[in-house]
Amino acid sequence: MDVASLLDLYRQQGLRIATAESCTGGLVAGTLTAVAGSSDVFERGWVTYSNQAKSECLGVPPELIVEKGAVSREVAEAMARGALRHSEADVAISITGIAGPGGGSTEKPVGLVFIGLARKDGWSQVERCVFPGNRDSVRAHSVSRALAHLATALTAT
Repeated sequence: MDVASLLDLYRQQGLRIATAESCTGGLVAGTLTAVAGSSDVFERGWVTYSNQAKSECLGVPPELIVEKGAVSREVAEAMARGALRHSEADVAISITGIAGPGGGSTEKPVGLVFIGLARKDGWSQVERCVFPGNRDSVRAHSVSRALAHLATALTAT
């Protein structure tokens, strides 16, 4: 589904989106807002690249980041839920990952990305992905997958 169609679906249902991004550096927000008329669907977005920003802007508990790591299922969910708490959005998407080329480990390789999704009604999900390629490729795959998740949020139960 193209971005304009995704925004139309949200518009038809009167729903708004917030984004909370780390490794993608605002690319999801940029993709959504590149479409004319997106302002009635896109509510706001955060680029919380540092751990401190995740805590200060989104309310991710610092102890969660220490215990699980910034690149984790738990932090992705906390980022999405935090974006909902700090906005007027109905749906929030979050991305945290290791885009590379450095920063990876055996346990958390380059390309590891967690995409979180949360709705105001309490529903949420997190997907663990390992994307191939270089930094640009990992980020592009992450954005693409996040947009697919935003479509899923409209029908998931």
